Amino acid sequence: MARSAVPTPHPTRSLTRMRLLSNLLPATSLVVLALALGGPSRGAAPADAKPVRALLVIGGCCHDYKKQQELLTKGISARANVQWAVAYDPDTTTKHMNPVYEKDDWAKGFDVVVHDECSADVKDPKIVERILKPHKEGLPGVVLHCAMHSYRTEGFPKSTPWFDFTGLATTGHGPQMPIDVRYIDRESPITKGLGDWKTINEELYNNVTGKLLATAQPLAKGKQALKSRDGKERVDEAVVTWTNTYNGKTKVFATTLGHNNDTVADAKYLDLVARGLLWSVGKLDDAHLKPAAKVLLSDSDK
Repeated sequence: MARSAVPTPHPTRSLTRMRLLSNLLPATSLVVLALALGGPSRGAAPADAKPVRALLVIGGCCHDYKKQQELLTKGISARANVQWAVAYDPDTTTKHMNPVYEKDDWAKGFDVVVHDECSADVKDPKIVERILKPHKEGLPGVVLHCAMHSYRTEGFPKSTPWFDFTGLATTGHGPQMPIDVRYIDRESPITKGLGDWKTINEELYNNVTGKLLATAQPLAKGKQALKSRDGKERVDEAVVTWTNTYNGKTKVFATTLGHNNDTVADAKYLDLVARGLLWSVGKLDDAHLKPAAKVLLSDSDK
């Protein structure tokens, strides 16, 4: 795939501009996703309605991020007036650091950042501080699946700056088996109208201390029935979806679900993440619960 960078808040590039950026940053392997877009869906937000501007940072180890970038952006934009810039990096190692983070102002101009990277071995505190800086200053965040297992700096596994942001200390998961998802906070605006569900084979991430950080509030728990080698059955349970207040002010929505493509494509999963994203930016309302007029941001949206 072609490689370029995403240095601006609305980085759908013309081919010429992508080439220019590639010349400026030849070492990066960031790909700006260019999806083929159709017309707006029935009931779409009006063309002049201001969309939520979201940056999806995606890539790294162990997942089909090439496909999941499309599943997430198209799936959420079909449910909410959200338009995207996508920073996809094809590096599949645990040392993956998305090139979008190379600039100090990497998140400038966005309303929310969706973290869907898998970068356990990016451990440089200065890099992690650069990633967290806009969130410390109040930029909302959405954290999905393996992003929870990323940036294992000093203090891991008990306490890290990244755990402070996500709201959960987690170090691993069991085998891939179906997870029964049960909403435990039905008064949250995020979960209202959503029903309990069962995933396909998925990974249940552990909760190291058995609970979230004090700054976080659980929304859903997951149960997974397992059978040990001796034939004995057990049921593991952990929080799988929650909200966090980071640095005293920043709204963060998080879920550990989302390993396999079929889960990410599941309407129940996309409904949840779309509502969580809108909640994080304070726009979980009827005006924004409408399909976006288009999926990707463009230069004309500046």
